[in-house]
Formats: sequence, structure tokens, C-alpha cells
Amino acid sequence: MGDYFVYIGTYTGPKSQGIYVYKFSAATGKLTPLGLAGESDRPSFLAIHPNHRYLYAVNEINNYEGQKSGSVSSFSIDQKTGKLTLLNIVPSGDPTPAHLIVDHTGKYVLMANYGIGSVAAFPILADGSLGKATSFLPLTGHSINPKRQQGPHAHSIYVSPDNRFAISPDLGTDQVNIFRLDATKGTLTPNQPPFAAVPAGSGPRHFAFAPNGKFGYAIEEMGSSLTAFSYDPARGVLHPLETISTLPSDFKGSSTCAEVFVHPSGRFLYGSNRGHDSITVFALDPVKGTPTPIEYVPTEGKAPRGFGIDPTGSYLIAANQDSDSLVVFRIDAKTGRLTPTGQKEDIYHPVCVMFEPAQ
Repeated sequence: MGDYFVYIGTYTGPKSQGIYVYKFSAATGKLTPLGLAGESDRPSFLAIHPNHRYLYAVNEINNYEGQKSGSVSSFSIDQKTGKLTLLNIVPSGDPTPAHLIVDHTGKYVLMANYGIGSVAAFPILADGSLGKATSFLPLTGHSINPKRQQGPHAHSIYVSPDNRFAISPDLGTDQVNIFRLDATKGTLTPNQPPFAAVPAGSGPRHFAFAPNGKFGYAIEEMGSSLTAFSYDPARGVLHPLETISTLPSDFKGSSTCAEVFVHPSGRFLYGSNRGHDSITVFALDPVKGTPTPIEYVPTEGKAPRGFGIDPTGSYLIAANQDSDSLVVFRIDAKTGRLTPTGQKEDIYHPVCVMFEPAQ
């Protein structure tokens, strides 16, 4: 087990200037703060290039250089110190970009814009910086909640294991949109069928593929629920299997879901609850792909907006946005259950937790 840099995307403010970095030992679970990695404006979600040399961040803002748009920033990574050097910033095309990912070829950054609702692709140039968008796709539609679903709100975007499709949950339309990805031209076009539906009013937010590529899981912010899908890789089609709650049956308060990840082993799934302030642990049926809740673990803080699982599958780090903390949990390899290690680090409004191997 080696050492990793852990990059934390934050909402900037009086106590945060951008992206912070920690050193993490997968052997001991020790998290050591290294300070500010790179200044950036509201860099809520991050993505790292497959060659480990570049990092990309959405800037979750509504006005970029006078445009009604957010932005996306590119950085080079110092693989010895973890520090970031800004390469360039480009407009995202719409206000409030929410999520991004690098495709498996390392040629494009794909982005989901929440504000008005759109997805986009940006070419990665030879020096790791970003070029002008090669694809920009405005979305349409709405759903049943008049306050939050009056229009499309693309909340995140992911690439299928074979790099042929992009999956984008849309909170505003209750659809998990599916796009064909042309990795030679950097274009996104609606698949046929163009989406998979989730229960009305549930508000899909984030998505995770199982390591075997046969199943996918959408976590639904408004419904505090999880929908499991089987996945047809030939056609890029998601078939809903079931939707279950992420909350214990006796919980009566208000809560919204945020992040979801499948364990590297493919045996467990983890989802975060803001309000209940917990991580729900699910066991995954290896044949059917269906989830069964195992436990609901308090994150020892408020509003776990994001979390990350280290590449060895040994630890989970929860980011409690509203109580300004990172909390480290040990993962039981046999049961998937979480145990707090006792380590907690203070950081202002953490959102995204991203692991990167250290040299």
C-alpha cells in the first residue's frame, strides 16, 4: 500500500482560498494536511487526468468575466509536493457548473452545468490546458416539483467503461441522460433511447458504475433514494431494476442525498445523506446487482456533501460541508462496514475528495 495525495475541492470564503491537499497513507490511514494546493474560485468538484499530471476543477460561479457562465480551471500537478500550478480557465457555457470528468483517453473534459441545464466537452491540449468547447448541448424538460424542477439541472457526468457513452443525472427532469461520446471529435449527442427515468420528484444527482460495468447506480437528492440499473454496454442503455431508500425506516426528519461510490471490490456501495448526516452502506448482489442496506453510519459532522474511497478500498474519507471537517473511516474488507479511525481534520466547506498516487 502506497501514499496518496488527497485533493479537496471547497466552497471558497473567509477560510478557504481554493483546492487543498493532504498526504494519505493507505497502510495506516493517517491523513496529513499539506495546505493550499492551488488558489481557485469555488472549485467544488475535481477530476484528475489519467496520466496523473493534470487536475481540473469546476468553478461553481454564475458570472465569469462578465458572462452569465461558470468556468473550469486546469492545473498541472507537482507529483512530488502535490502543489498545483494554474494552466488556464475557460467559460463553462452556463451558470453554476456542478461536476466534471476526464474521459478515459485523456483527450476531453466533460462537464455538467446545473444552472440552466447543459452538458459540454472541452479538448485537453498538449500542455494539459483546455481549449474551447467542442460540444455544448442545452437540455430541456421539467418534472413535478415546482420549486426545484421547473427546468433541467444537469448535476453530474460520467463516462462508460468503454468510453463510448456519457451518463448525466438531471435533477430537474428526473432523468439519467445518456449521450454518445465521440472521443475523436469530442462531441456529445443524445443516445437512443436518450435517458432512463427515475421516480418522479426524486431528483437524480450522482451516478456510479459497478467495476464490472454490468450495473449502474443513481443516487437521488430529493427522494433520499437509490436506483439500481442493469447496463447494456453495446447500446448504452440503462434498465431500472429497483429504487430503495437511503434512510432508516424510523427517520422522520429532512434529508437529501449527495454522493455515491461503489467499492473497488464491487461488493459494496456507499451513499451520503445530508440531514441524517450519515453514510449508508449497501451490500450489492454480485449476480443481480441489487443493493441491500447494511448500516447507516454517522459522519461525525453536518452535511456530508462528498466523500472518497481510497484506491485500495481500505478507507473512506467523508467531507462534512456544514461543519467544516474531514473524517476518516476504516472499511472492513469482508463486510463493507465503516469504523471511524478517530482522525478528523478541520477544513472550510469541503465538497469533493479526490485521491492521487504520490511519488
